[in-house]
Amino acid sequence: MRLSFVFAAALMALVLGASTIDLDQLDNYANQTVPAYIQLDNLPTNQQMSDAVATLGRVLFYDKELSANGTISCASCHKQAFAFSDTAKQSLGLDGGLTGRHSMRLINARFATEVKFFWDERANSLAEQTTQPIQDHIEMGFSGTNGQPDLDSLIRRLSELPRYQQLFTFVYGDTIITEARMQEALSQFVRSIQSFDSRFDQGLAQANGNINQNFGNFTAQENQGKQLFLTPPTVGGAGCQGCHLASEFNIDSASANNGIIATADGTGIDLTNTRAPSLRDIVNPQGVLNGPLMHNGNITNLQQLINHYNAVPQNANNTNLDARLAGAGGQLNLTQAQKDALAAFLATLSGSNVYTDPKWSDPFDGGLSIIQSTAVAQLENALELQPYPTPSRDLVQLDLPEGACQVTIYNMAGQVIQRQETESAQIQLHITDLPAGHYLLEVRQWLKARRGLCRIQKI
Repeated sequence: MRLSFVFAAALMALVLGASTIDLDQLDNYANQTVPAYIQLDNLPTNQQMSDAVATLGRVLFYDKELSANGTISCASCHKQAFAFSDTAKQSLGLDGGLTGRHSMRLINARFATEVKFFWDERANSLAEQTTQPIQDHIEMGFSGTNGQPDLDSLIRRLSELPRYQQLFTFVYGDTIITEARMQEALSQFVRSIQSFDSRFDQGLAQANGNINQNFGNFTAQENQGKQLFLTPPTVGGAGCQGCHLASEFNIDSASANNGIIATADGTGIDLTNTRAPSLRDIVNPQGVLNGPLMHNGNITNLQQLINHYNAVPQNANNTNLDARLAGAGGQLNLTQAQKDALAAFLATLSGSNVYTDPKWSDPFDGGLSIIQSTAVAQLENALELQPYPTPSRDLVQLDLPEGACQVTIYNMAGQVIQRQETESAQIQLHITDLPAGHYLLEVRQWLKARRGLCRIQKI
């Protein structure tokens, strides 16, 4: 039976050109090879990477249902073809709106000392960051303000989609969708996006981890650029290593403003931008920039980038300039040959797999097909629940199957509101004291491995 189902699903995917996720044969997100010289990891200590959770995150990341009008996904602004950034200076949001800042590359977001996210570090964790664009009134539109739906509306929308009933049951054992679960899944998918197959990585491996020696696979110009990158300005280098630490090439978490203070729309100044993505994959394998650079997207090639750090503007209005870039530290006096060498070295930090690997690609390309897990299918013996009346102001009644049951009411954030055990054929649920809104009602029969879930409404 299982074989025929898999064959039928595979045949249908082939005919329709659908992307197929087989829940019994997940892609490897949790146990990818990470070089020994990569020492930084901002994965929370109480969390482990999971293929299942990251798979759910991949679907959420690409799903346009996460925007109020069904036109924008996370991937609309973070495109795999451009190292999960955007070639637009400001990304397109709802109804022609533009993001306030350029979309940051997501490459190697896990491998950094910095645990805060966004250019201005306003999110205290990657998990917290993932749902802020969803709740932004310009980006994805579930803000709950000015007539827009709120996050509970999104959760209700997703709860009605069979793909999420299937995926959340597979990952969490039930169909309950909460913001915390969405955050965990999205952040695990983003953390899985890694790039360690660059010429720099090949050269460092050949040099047995000695970054200071010349790499055999580099040109003389690239080796010169590497030494300029690593060497402090006080002894003739460019000092890039002072803020962008090799071999992760992440930003120092203690960094302040880098001297670029103009806003993306040119209407004022912004001194709060102190975070930056990894310098890895700043260009693609062909050497083409993966979109404009900096929070405002004003830098459009590597020469402009290096020229900025060669002579950092000492603007009196910039009260948050990083001390390392102030005064002589921001006036490098590099020759053109040295600038060219730095640009050549930066190009060696780009890999190739991350741009094409199917596990980070759009699962909706051609239509999404999910092959159910045999483990989940064996447990499926769903109870059909028909609570009445709903909506209700004070009392909901529910007919129950024969045998001991556990009855639970959750709010839409997944928190338990009421829970009781019963062997009665009917139960009355008192909801008078609950705030108006939607709730999830769950019934479990542990001995018979049966479960049912439905929604009730308090008015």
